[in-house]
Amino acid sequence: MFIDIYPMRTSTTVLDACCAPVLHKQLGKTDAAQLALAFKAIADPARLRLLSFIAAQPSGEACVCHLTKPLGVTQPTVSHHLKVLHRVGLLERERRGTWVYYRIVPARLATLRAVLAAAPRRRRNGGR
Repeated sequence: MFIDIYPMRTSTTVLDACCAPVLHKQLGKTDAAQLALAFKAIADPARLRLLSFIAAQPSGEACVCHLTKPLGVTQPTVSHHLKVLHRVGLLERERRGTWVYYRIVPARLATLRAVLAAAPRRRRNGGR
């Protein structure tokens, strides 16, 4: 099983179609390390708030200039958090003049959700 959470190494196919969920079979050391980076990125409350804010925008995107006030932190702090989320492939960005706009990568979030999916429970005692 190969789980590539970095956008530069992503093929054109959606990753969650190729990756077995963590709870279905044992994860290898490399795959676990790569997944841990993505989960570590979203384990920060400020980053979760950023993802939530961006997802809630009618356009599905937000400029870095619009993110400092809702988060209540400085622009360099917001930029750092956005860089971390971009690095693990959860956000894509586009420069427009002097501003950078960020959008969520739905396939990446779906991959993280899918790898934690629980296996169907097997019934004991002959299905009773």
